[in-house]
Amino acid sequence: MRLVRFGPSIVFLMGGVEGIKEGVRATFGVNGVPADEAIRRSSEFETVLFVTPPSDSTVPPEEGFLIRRDAKVVLSEVVNGKLPIEKVEAESTIILLHIPEKVDEALKLIAERFGGKVMGQMKALSVGEARDTIIGVTKKKLNSPIGPEDIEGAVLVRRYFLDVYRELLIDLPVMLFKLLPEWNELTIKVYDTEKRYEEHIERLMMVIEDLDLGFIVGEGWDWDYPRPFMRVPVYKLKLLTWEKPERVKFLLKGLEYRGYKRLCDIDVFAG
Repeated sequence: MRLVRFGPSIVFLMGGVEGIKEGVRATFGVNGVPADEAIRRSSEFETVLFVTPPSDSTVPPEEGFLIRRDAKVVLSEVVNGKLPIEKVEAESTIILLHIPEKVDEALKLIAERFGGKVMGQMKALSVGEARDTIIGVTKKKLNSPIGPEDIEGAVLVRRYFLDVYRELLIDLPVMLFKLLPEWNELTIKVYDTEKRYEEHIERLMMVIEDLDLGFIVGEGWDWDYPRPFMRVPVYKLKLLTWEKPERVKFLLKGLEYRGYKRLCDIDVFAG
């Protein structure tokens, strides 16, 4: 489960708008798209370029360019390509947090911890500066596309992002347990008569990660007793999750079959 990741880097190129846009299209081979779509389609460490006339403010225009490279590579190509730029401005660094519920409490807790101010994501982008950090909170899993409409709220922190990020990684588990104290500890047991455990565990881990079900906090071999005096080896995983055991079992049940053929037994136990 991913609880934290970076958003895209947002960079403003200021100068002759049409000349810069033509240079961006030629240099990176991309066309402009609506600004909110560029942000929505972006992923971690990618770059969204906005082209505007020279100004002291950084208000996103209607169109943006999504470059699927990190900002330092993009800026080096912009400079080496000799685009007609008069000024470059960078937005605040964006950090995204996945909080499934109690978002208002989470925003308040983050603001108190880092000395920030709660506001909307777009307002934070408009008033923040390059040296600031924006912590956006979303209910969506972080391995899916996240647009401005998916951000439930944001905290603008007037501190450099590396300092905030280091502290956030340390404090996040404690903050989550304050917000969501009733986590479930589940035991998942896998049994296969043909002993294809490596394949089953790989598939199981992939589903748990893709569906954002929780954290694997332990694994190893164990014994199960399907009948009195009958002992069989099983592979056991410990899952820490905020999902209910019934939902986890429902989602994992499909891994027991391929078509109409049963591949293995996957049992889920609470506690």
